[in-house]
Amino acid sequence: MTRYQMPVGPLHVALEEPMYFKLDLEGETIKGLHISAGHVHRGMEYLVMKRNFYQNITLTERICSLCSNSHPTTFCMALEEIGGIAVPPRGHYLRVIADEIKRVASNLFNVGIMAHIIGFTSLFMHVLETREIVQDIKETLYGNRMDLGANCIGGVKYNLNAESIAYLIKRLNEIAPAVEEIHRIYSTHSSILTRTRGVGVLPNAIALEYGLIGPVARASGVEYDVRAKTPYAIYPELDFATMTRPDGDVWSRAMVRLDEVKVAIDLIRQCLAQLPEGPVAVPGLPTIPAGEAVAKTEAPRGELIYYLRTNGSDMPERLKWRVPSYPNWDALPVMMQDNTVADVALIVNSIDPCISCTER
Repeated sequence: MTRYQMPVGPLHVALEEPMYFKLDLEGETIKGLHISAGHVHRGMEYLVMKRNFYQNITLTERICSLCSNSHPTTFCMALEEIGGIAVPPRGHYLRVIADEIKRVASNLFNVGIMAHIIGFTSLFMHVLETREIVQDIKETLYGNRMDLGANCIGGVKYNLNAESIAYLIKRLNEIAPAVEEIHRIYSTHSSILTRTRGVGVLPNAIALEYGLIGPVARASGVEYDVRAKTPYAIYPELDFATMTRPDGDVWSRAMVRLDEVKVAIDLIRQCLAQLPEGPVAVPGLPTIPAGEAVAKTEAPRGELIYYLRTNGSDMPERLKWRVPSYPNWDALPVMMQDNTVADVALIVNSIDPCISCTER
């Protein structure tokens, strides 16, 4: 059969951000994939060296919308390592609550988009309606539906009182049964299973060879989660399991994310039950000496790494990050091989790509 190339993108009805692919096809079967990136490059690693540490807390939160809280959290952790700053226990708990709220919203968005690509509109609306409760939580507690503005050097900028804790518990009680129902539909509905089981398979050995991370790797049986392997904040004091699936297909990646939504809700409940009294941050504006540090957290998409070097001024000498989406792009040619053109959008969505943070 004659082999030919077909372009996809950079704008596509099923992909939320611009990315340009060239598919090598035999008929409708994919035999090769070429990725052309760079459409939304913003020079963020240059911009951060032109702003002080406090401005950069705001700027790093704009790197990625769905992982937005993870970036300033990791940046602040690097600053705190260099400055020898001890975050108060209550501040650690509130950071984890904010991170897990963002994880619920991010994962629900991805699995909802999967239903949209399949054409299961009623399920898409159901998932997004559930996610809207999380958006309401963010707006009520933080004043914003996407960028929370929760972090500062040495802790957090927000607090929870008895009223806001009661509100959060009430909304979690609304989300939990809806998530259980969504989980059951994705587990059993033929419209989901026939389009996603055995599609975009990534074997465990290749996931390890390519150094993949986050739900993409865990769906291929790689049991790696920064919260468990390199614990930070108060994760060592919380009880949770790393969610994995063995099959490495589109369905498994969606199910890992839904499993992690349930874990995140439980982690938030644990944090609220154990929340200690005390300050939420160190007082004043800490001075950061010269030094360097590496910090990493488990963002919704996987391991997020920050490298920071300072020179004693209030501006970074070098700040570099490796975002979760970056290594996961490399696996797309493996996932695409011998699938069909109709599966392209599903497979791309299954790695939950953030193009704006990859092309920072």
